[in-house]
Amino acid sequence: MQLLKNILYNILYFQEQFLRMRLSKTIGIKNTSKKKRHYASGCTLDLSIMAETEKHQLEIEINTILQKYNYEPKEILKYINEQGTTVVYINNAAKYLNPIGENEGFIIPTRGAKALYFSILAKLKPSFKTKEMFILSNGEINKYYFIYHFYNWYAFKHNISGLDAESQYLLKKYLYTNADTKQLQLADIYKLKDAIKQDKASIEFVIKLCRNYEGAKHALHKLKDEGGANL
Repeated sequence: MQLLKNILYNILYFQEQFLRMRLSKTIGIKNTSKKKRHYASGCTLDLSIMAETEKHQLEIEINTILQKYNYEPKEILKYINEQGTTVVYINNAAKYLNPIGENEGFIIPTRGAKALYFSILAKLKPSFKTKEMFILSNGEINKYYFIYHFYNWYAFKHNISGLDAESQYLLKKYLYTNADTKQLQLADIYKLKDAIKQDKASIEFVIKLCRNYEGAKHALHKLKDEGGANL
């Protein structure tokens, strides 16, 4: 479990540092959307506070669902399927997803040749347009890896920015390739920032959950071993 924690921390650190470095190459661009306050009809809205409030509420709802299904991926996937999202299990999903730049788990709505590929892979009616779906390998599912994808799915369902096709395309392009961010238009920079912010939020949520869950489990074992409570 400590290995998983280290991996998650490293992913978070390197994603943020790498993308900060690449975005810093875009000189002379001012992001006016970073204004913390917006004035309208004599009222003041603090957009940063609104975003944090929205994030906090989202995490409360996600935690409620996770607790309801006892953090069991297969049970949560049944819930996901009931919400209208296709869930597909195939043998060695990574073998078919990694070559096209995807990981098993939550797949956002897709168009074009990739959508056709997904529809055939999922044994759906061939189509150049697919809705969101989960594609997973048969067998045991890593709990914390899954929760990362569940967080993104839930955020997507609630229209949180950064999970649209364009934002996710930019995230993967500038995270895993040597593409130069100087070619980015202002609108694309905002989309990329949203994608980074969302990816960071999902990883932080998993790290926090992992820390809290493992800490509680350790305390429970300690109580049992030391006889501190009748359990």
